[in-house]
Amino acid sequence: MRNDDPGRSRDKSDDEQWNEFVKAVAAQEEAERRAAEPQPKRVWPRNAAMALGAAALTLLGVELLQPSADTSAPPAPASAAAGTPTSAAAEHPPIPLDQVFPAEVKTASGAVFTRVASAALPSCTERDPVAPALIAMIRAGKGCVAEQVALYKDAQDDQFNLAVFTMKDPLDAFDLVTQLSRDFEDFEVGAQAPPPASGLRTLPPDSGMVQAFGSGGRGMVAALGQWADGRSTDRQQLVDRLTPLHDAVAKTVFAYESRF
Repeated sequence: MRNDDPGRSRDKSDDEQWNEFVKAVAAQEEAERRAAEPQPKRVWPRNAAMALGAAALTLLGVELLQPSADTSAPPAPASAAAGTPTSAAAEHPPIPLDQVFPAEVKTASGAVFTRVASAALPSCTERDPVAPALIAMIRAGKGCVAEQVALYKDAQDDQFNLAVFTMKDPLDAFDLVTQLSRDFEDFEVGAQAPPPASGLRTLPPDSGMVQAFGSGGRGMVAALGQWADGRSTDRQQLVDRLTPLHDAVAKTVFAYESRF
C-alpha cells in the first residue's frame, strides 16, 4: 500500500483525534480537581514528607497563662463559672496593634527581635492565614473579636510569625490551645511571606518550622519559627530562639486582658 493510501491516512487521523480527546478529558478532570481544592496564597507544611518527620522533629511549646487566685473576691456567678463571658469581657476591644507587636522586642537573654510587618486582619477565619480545622474550631465557640498578625526577624534574619486571636469567651482561647497542642504534626496558622522591601527571603512552603502556643484571658497566641534559609535541621535551637519572643508577646496580651 502506498504512503498516500486513503485508508492509512484515515487511521492516523483517528488515532490523533482519540489521543487529543483523552488529553482533553484528563485536563478537564485535573482542572475540576484543582478548582475544588482551596488555594491559599502561601501554604504551610502539610505534605506527607513533612508530616512523617514532624512528630519527632517539630517541638511544640504550650503555655497557659491564668490570673492568680484572689481569695478576697466574691465567688463568681454560675454563668461565669460555666464559661459565659460578661458583656464587658466580650465587648472590650482587643489589645492595640502597636502594643502587642512593638517595633523591637528585647529579651533577658540579650536577643533582639525586629518587627518587619504587622496587621489587624478583617476576620479571624481568613482562609489564607488560618487553616480549615482551626477555622472550624473558632466557629464552634462563642466567636472571635479579632486576629492580629506580625512578622519579626532576629539578627540572623530568621523569621518569626505571630498571630494573636482575641476570643469573646476566655474559655474558647484556652480550648484552642488545648486542641492545637494535641497534634504535633499539624500547622493550623500559616507563615506570612515577608514584604519585598524587607530584604528577607520568601521561604518555600516545605521549609522547616516549629510552633508554640499560649493562652491568657481572651487571647490565644500562636508563634511560628523558621530558619533564614528554611532548613529543617537544628529544630531545638530554633525553638530556643522562638520561645523568648513568644513568651514576651503572650505576657503582654495577658497583662492587657487581666485589666478587664
